[in-house]
Amino acid sequence: MKFVMTQAVCPEGLALLEGVAEVYVADNQDPNNYLDQMADADALIVRIARCDGHAIENSPNLKVIGRTGVGYDTVDVAKATELGIPVVITPGANNRSVAEHAVAMMFALSKNLVEAQNEMCAGNWEIRGARKAFELEGKTVGVIGMGAIGRETAKICQGCGMKIAGYDPFLSRERIESMGAEYYADYEDLLKEADIVTIHVPLTDGTRDMISMKQLKLMKKTALIVNCSRGGIVNERDLVEALKAGIIAGAGTDVFCNEPPKTDDPLLNCPNLLVSPHSAAQTREAVIKMAQMCVNGCLAVCRGEKWPFVANPKVYEHPRWNP
Repeated sequence: MKFVMTQAVCPEGLALLEGVAEVYVADNQDPNNYLDQMADADALIVRIARCDGHAIENSPNLKVIGRTGVGYDTVDVAKATELGIPVVITPGANNRSVAEHAVAMMFALSKNLVEAQNEMCAGNWEIRGARKAFELEGKTVGVIGMGAIGRETAKICQGCGMKIAGYDPFLSRERIESMGAEYYADYEDLLKEADIVTIHVPLTDGTRDMISMKQLKLMKKTALIVNCSRGGIVNERDLVEALKAGIIAGAGTDVFCNEPPKTDDPLLNCPNLLVSPHSAAQTREAVIKMAQMCVNGCLAVCRGEKWPFVANPKVYEHPRWNP
């Protein structure tokens, strides 16, 4: 058995393959650049990388694609499904890490910590009087996407004395209200009321640019927005313009349309913006859980088992799985 990895998983994940499979670590984001290695690969594990249809079609022995995370927009799932290849994901493995990161961004922004440190280190003690800091207790956090990560984020915020407004088109009013959140059927109405907006939805055709200038203008001028989900959900150009014009007070993003962003990217030179390098899920605990769950899922599929945690459950209707 052969496993190809775009980048190596952590040692705890690799240990599961010792004596079980040959492992090739490409350290390259595009499997098309090493199709010679993909030719006899049973499994491909995709980390910070892409796997398009061409790479899948030209990997004749491929049985499974693994993603060390819950998002799968970087994999051509349709092509994988067409060929009977499950795309293993790791739901739940990084819920707490991402939620804590989102809340950490809320605290850092609400206390103006980044500007305060930069200005103080430059000799500007008077930054202490910037009057940008505010308390989070009693503020309303609008959670867009009340899935596992959104719910965990809401739980932490509630523990800090914040009120929750929830939007999720796949959940009923009763379900959202049972979490102690105020229900919103329209996310644009939520944007008008929230002091902080935190985004926890996947990147799809329906969510791309769901926060653009129109939506940013609906928000309070004192509001913050945090995105620890996927780049492209918030229109980056519009966000930069909104921050520079004071349309909203601040933003935090862990994700970008182009990763890694270039040093001259406007997002990296924008006022009142806190950034991190797509690292919300990169805590020690989450990295181990994601790697082990992904590797175990890929091994199970290679053994012919129908692993439940896949992005494309309909793949099991393929003739490959029903001889």
